[in-house]
Amino acid sequence: MSLYLSIAIIALIFIVIFQIAKASEYVSVLKGEEVARKQSNKINGFLMIAFMVLGFVGIYVCNEYLFDKTLLAQEAASIQGEKVDQMIWITLIVTGIVFVITQILLFWFAYKYQENDNRKVFFFAHSTKLELIWTAIPAITLTVLVIFGLRNWFFFTGEAPKNAMVVEVTGKQFGWIFRYPGKDAVFGKKYYKNIDPAVNSVGIVWDDKLAQDDILTEQTMYVVKGTPVKLIIGSRDVIHDVGLSHFRLKMDAVPGIPTTMWFTPKFTTAEMKEKTGNPNFAYEISCDQMCGNGHYSMKGIVEVVTQEEYDLWMAKQKAQYLVAFPEKDPSNVPAASSAKTTDSTAKTAVAKM
Repeated sequence: MSLYLSIAIIALIFIVIFQIAKASEYVSVLKGEEVARKQSNKINGFLMIAFMVLGFVGIYVCNEYLFDKTLLAQEAASIQGEKVDQMIWITLIVTGIVFVITQILLFWFAYKYQENDNRKVFFFAHSTKLELIWTAIPAITLTVLVIFGLRNWFFFTGEAPKNAMVVEVTGKQFGWIFRYPGKDAVFGKKYYKNIDPAVNSVGIVWDDKLAQDDILTEQTMYVVKGTPVKLIIGSRDVIHDVGLSHFRLKMDAVPGIPTTMWFTPKFTTAEMKEKTGNPNFAYEISCDQMCGNGHYSMKGIVEVVTQEEYDLWMAKQKAQYLVAFPEKDPSNVPAASSAKTTDSTAKTAVAKM
């Protein structure tokens, strides 16, 4: 209801402005062009002040009603994300101050310096001092902001700590595949021609011994609170983009060109459910690069857990090699042996009869 009311108010404002403009045209015909122009200037001057006031009121109202729905209302869920938030706030404060000052001057000047027969216009074609001021100050400010950004970028994409866990993230149309190294803590080789959507979604080279304990999961990535996580990112079809909005990070997933970044989660998923008051809260991994018709549905979940919960989850996982070759799974051997023994006993019993 409030949405329709807001639309109606905006429409009425435009109608009023249109009617004022039409009335001004009629006045110009009746009173003469010069008198009408001066009157129009006065009306436009007052309208400028009105627009300025309404604009700032609108900004305030939008902030009051919509700020809680933005991610800025929630603190960053990673240590690295804190630096991004800090950079965003600095940028917003600097540009916000400039915006407020320039808009007030713009609308106030339009009102104050409207046409007046008792005032002469002062015109000058060039001012080196002014040009230096409005060029140098923004340039220096933007350079400082860029340096902050580059410093953070090199930090996120630089070498991860030695104790970091490593997860390989592969984008596909339209989902995510996660690979974890096994007990050897080393990823095995992979080759794109080996890709089999059923049992080998990233093209693992099965003959490589290092690859035979690698673990594959889809759509849900498990990481540990307080432990650095290095992501090795790629794609098996088109360009995707790993978007971790709650952690304030993102990175392109490019076919054939691995990219990396790392972060340290601050809160488990359970803790964030309590902090946000949302029992359905989930850390999302989204694709932030248009990648096809199903782009909108390319979402996954990052499950942040404690070390104990992660160890328990990992203990339940089966190496993808054993999924592809179940006959080589040691847990299946006893069942097979038991079946052979039972069959042999049955044959002996038949023979005795």
